Amino acid sequence: MKSITIISALFLFALSPTAQALAEDKTAACNGTDTPCLMKVLEDTTDTISEERWRDQTYRELAKLLAREKQIDHAIVVLNKIKNPDTVALTIRGIGMNAVDAALTPAEYNDTFTKLRAEAEKIQHPPSYAIALTYIAMAQAFAADDAGAMKTALSMENAELRNKALGESAEIQAERGDLTAATQSIAAIDDPAFRNKAFGLISKIFANQEKYGESYEAAQKINNNYQSAQAVLYLLAKQITPEETKLK
Repeated sequence: MKSITIISALFLFALSPTAQALAEDKTAACNGTDTPCLMKVLEDTTDTISEERWRDQTYRELAKLLAREKQIDHAIVVLNKIKNPDTVALTIRGIGMNAVDAALTPAEYNDTFTKLRAEAEKIQHPPSYAIALTYIAMAQAFAADDAGAMKTALSMENAELRNKALGESAEIQAERGDLTAATQSIAAIDDPAFRNKAFGLISKIFANQEKYGESYEAAQKINNNYQSAQAVLYLLAKQITPEETKLK
């Protein structure tokens, strides 16, 4: 027993001060079901990962878990440790989606999305910034905050990315079974071809849900005869030969 103790002491002595402190922390009272303790261990360990890519990815996953546990402020603290702008955008998405799954109150939702938007504004890389706003709009649509999703999407200056955000919101709204909200999002798209494509996508979504009336209504809003015919064809095939119709 004494030899084991001596070996352990020599091991800790050989570690750097940071690694030694971390090793000592890990020996503290922390069982397998104590999630706050485990999250601290995870964050402390992640702080010591030398490879930026892996460190950022681990922070991203930790931030998502914190959001699911309704620890939004702590999740944002972790978010701010991330260096790569694309990973920042993905983490903003992860926090938003997990906050929705955490069933926050409306006031907590608004506070969360306000904070996420403030974090997105810190991103200096334009493509990552646009992606972050798209993800915020998608999370808002997922939370049935359709007015917020619309406001976020319309604030985007790049027309292509703005239309993409509106289309993504419409798909989420259609998945929720809300034709009215999806139609309003698509109506804000200023590119006719993109608008037709979006209506075609939600028509398929409704057909897959066996909401054939909504599917047909969406198909009728397509201003391209070929695309409209394809949407109706899919709608019919879902009813007549469902076993041969591939899901979207």
